[in-house]
This record gives sequence, structure tokens and C-alpha cells, in this order.
Amino acid sequence: MAGKPKASKAKRNSILFKMVSTADTGFYYLARRNPKQKQEKMVFTKYDPVLRKHVEFKEQKLSS
Repeated sequence: MAGKPKASKAKRNSILFKMVSTADTGFYYLARRNPKQKQEKMVFTKYDPVLRKHVEFKEQKLSS
């Protein structure tokens, strides 16, 4: 059975990065963003379960 050639998948534009707690607890979230649309580093206030409080999380490169 000769099948049709598969269409190539489009490459994702978004990059994966870590959102690291500024409270130095070592806790982080993984997030994704499109660098073509948003060039500046992201900063969010999110929940840190180690401290059991909301703290700022800053963008950091994901080590490969």
C-alpha cells in the first residue's frame, strides 16, 4: 500500500524557559513565550509553595 508522503510539521515559534522564585527557594515554573512578539524578560507574581506566599518570579534560561 503506497501511502501519501506526510506533510512536514511547522516549527514552533515559542521558547521554553524557567520562571524562578526571587525568594531563593529554588522553586520554579516552566513557561513558554514567542520571542518574536515579546522581547523583554517576563516577571510575574505567582505562588511559591515553599514559602506558602505569593512572590515575584523572573524569567531565566532553561539549561539544556
